[in-house]
Amino acid sequence: KAQASKSIRKGIKEVQKSLRKGEKGIVVLAGDVSPMDIISHIPVVCEEADIPYCYTPSKQDLGESCGSKRQACMVMIMKHDSYSDDFAELSTKIGEIPTSY
Repeated sequence: KAQASKSIRKGIKEVQKSLRKGEKGIVVLAGDVSPMDIISHIPVVCEEADIPYCYTPSKQDLGESCGSKRQACMVMIMKHDSYSDDFAELSTKIGEIPTSY
């Protein structure tokens, strides 16, 4: 739904730029990124900006779920009127995931 309404940001550069601009959404990070240093600062930025984030095991699956044949290390889904109920439900469920430090 986010891809159809053009309210999705794919890739490290696009998501970082959106976060710097202050855009809000849900950030999904791939767990198999190598080297991990290229995305290791994003959870801290998300927590400071009060943006929910989560991990998915595969960057290949993350890219395919965005409608792309390429892999995606990181995706930001922004709120849109066409799926605002689903967005709110997903945001609260991600917020309920316990963080292990």
